[in-house]
Amino acid sequence: MRVRLGAGFGWLWSAYAVSTYGTWIAFGAFPLIAVQVLESPAFAVSLLEAAGLAVAAIVAVPLGPWVEHRAKRPVMIAMDLVRFLAMASVPITYLLGLLSYGQLLVVSVVTGTAGIAFTAASGAYLKHLVRGDHLLVANGRFEGTAWVATAVGPPLGGALIGLLGPIITVGADALSYLLSAFGVLRIRGGDVAAPRDPGTRMRAADLLDGWRFILHDRVLRRLFFNSVTVSGLIMATLPLLSVLLLGQYHFPAWQYGLAFGLPAVGGFVGARLSARLVARHGRYRVLIVSGWLRSLFPLGLAFTQPGIPGLLTVIVVEALLITCMGVFNPIHATERLQRTPVDRTARVLTAWSISSKLAQAALMLIWGVLATLTSPLAAITVSGVLLLATPLLLPKATHMPDPAVAAPAEDVRSA
Repeated sequence: MRVRLGAGFGWLWSAYAVSTYGTWIAFGAFPLIAVQVLESPAFAVSLLEAAGLAVAAIVAVPLGPWVEHRAKRPVMIAMDLVRFLAMASVPITYLLGLLSYGQLLVVSVVTGTAGIAFTAASGAYLKHLVRGDHLLVANGRFEGTAWVATAVGPPLGGALIGLLGPIITVGADALSYLLSAFGVLRIRGGDVAAPRDPGTRMRAADLLDGWRFILHDRVLRRLFFNSVTVSGLIMATLPLLSVLLLGQYHFPAWQYGLAFGLPAVGGFVGARLSARLVARHGRYRVLIVSGWLRSLFPLGLAFTQPGIPGLLTVIVVEALLITCMGVFNPIHATERLQRTPVDRTARVLTAWSISSKLAQAALMLIWGVLATLTSPLAAITVSGVLLLATPLLLPKATHMPDPAVAAPAEDVRSA
């Protein structure tokens, strides 16, 4: 689907790409720093991941209304600079001999909170920047970029960590946010901000407005509960899969990296196919089929065993799952943007991100306890069984008639 989306989208896409690659290059750096540099125990390492998600989500609650009433490009630039300063503080304090576990926890919360605000602002700005009938193509390009970065980033980051140490990769991640801010700064044209009366102050009720809008719309409500549940159950098994492959089955590090890096190529393929499949088979049919398939494949991880057969099982299952996610996610993101008015977009996206992160943090802890009481493989199997029921939360055919209707021009382009 060769569609020209304009120079402004090109700069926004470039900014997203460079920060995404930076994030995946530094993937796993914080746990390594906690273990190798600060000699933190296993519980502290787990807490670093779960608490960072949960606290960032809670702190970000007032950000939805705040972002909504401000021009989006300055917000994106500010959030990139906040993330740059937070990440850059790690190598600086390390060189000064002042790095601590508490600082890693604060940096994790600050970058997570800024990431939620950036996502809300960039989603609202994308709706302003790109025509409604081109949103699926634009979201497909973002999705494809994310999966390529997932495939390339961790192996490259692992090589950098092996050669130069985890501190250097954190510095590279910090630099990526500075480059992202420069990319957003290069965008030319108007901006978008929801109007607010000068004398009106934010009320406590405004904090829940994003959730109220989601729950009021029957399609968004179903997509919301489906996506939050699926992402939470999938993310809950990732630490357990690491324990299973590295701890119990003693996979070498390169096989472990291959098991997660190679399947990510399927996400790129799925994202490239998403718009074509919608054009041929209709938006609703592709959404439902890919949504069902992405809930079926994770159960295959219950058959993971030691050795090469286990490695191939993980690669095949993850590749099928991620390919379906690559098809599903752009349609899901486009439907969400098209069903949300311009003056509610940032609040809806913030509420969505907060809910996803809280669900992921909670389910990670619950599944950690479940794996302790049973076994990692048993806990992974339970997640796969529960995922089988999640397609029941997807929208009904009567709620999403095909063909997709583009958002009115004045709704998408208004400033």
